[in-house]
Amino acid sequence: MRPIIIAECCQNHNGDKEILKGMIHAAAENGADYVKIQSIRSSDLTYRERFEEGETAADGTVKTIKRPYQPELERLAKLDLSLEQEAWFVEECWRAGVAPMTTAFTRSVVKDIKDLGYEAIKVASYDCASYPLLEDLKKDFSTIFVSTGATYDDEIAKAAEILRGTNFHLLHCVTIYPTPLEEVHIRRMSFLRKFTHQVGYSDHSKPSTTGLWASKIALALGASCIERHYTVLPADQTRDGVVSITPDMVRELREFADLSRYEQMEIIKRELPEWEQTLGQATRPLSHAEMLNRDYYRGRFASKVDGQPVYNWEE
Repeated sequence: MRPIIIAECCQNHNGDKEILKGMIHAAAENGADYVKIQSIRSSDLTYRERFEEGETAADGTVKTIKRPYQPELERLAKLDLSLEQEAWFVEECWRAGVAPMTTAFTRSVVKDIKDLGYEAIKVASYDCASYPLLEDLKKDFSTIFVSTGATYDDEIAKAAEILRGTNFHLLHCVTIYPTPLEEVHIRRMSFLRKFTHQVGYSDHSKPSTTGLWASKIALALGASCIERHYTVLPADQTRDGVVSITPDMVRELREFADLSRYEQMEIIKRELPEWEQTLGQATRPLSHAEMLNRDYYRGRFASKVDGQPVYNWEE
């Protein structure tokens, strides 16, 4: 089965419809199977006091990251896409000959977007264990991609059980931005295969220094899909630019994905002799950096009910 390539626009469109249109068509022309956006609503951002100043121990160890609410709200507000713009995005993807996908960050957003025509839905790593959200998505989407970064093994097992009966993919992911090659732990895919044969990799490595090697090694070791953040702008013009690939890199990834596994491994062994550093461990404790990110991003957004936040893991 041909591996799936997902071009994740995230918010690299900077809230500009014309930039997003260019991203859609360039991804389609260079071999992406899906173009994905993020259905983020700045109004769903949650205020949590402990992240206003963060906390650092006397020895310099960060205990809580600093991410003040107001600057983040102002940044996100400039990037919001309306429902009308999302409906346009879906149609523009079809016009370009590529399938549309999005990530839903709250249960209230799921209700808004379920009838827009997305072919598939993505669950961010920090919501892999948000079981009520998964139940909602299971009702409205037949194809579901779930990232599993910063998620415990038992949480992944329960998520897979909930999603049984749907066409679901589990994506290995390391929530360090960017992820060094020695931290990508590609062997993790073998653990995820306990739950589904559709196991891919969501890659946050830094293309300017490590190219596409993490994604290529994942493909050679059987990844059914690769998700990469993607941009048509210079890397310094968007927040996620540093971990984003270009249209030319989408093409390179497509061409590599279409080679035989033997050809892929021959290229890897020849051009990256130290490739085995990427294998890592199938099961391991989460690193300090991953735990810090889990602490902040899990609960970053919530549905608002009577003015109060209802998190994705709450009934």
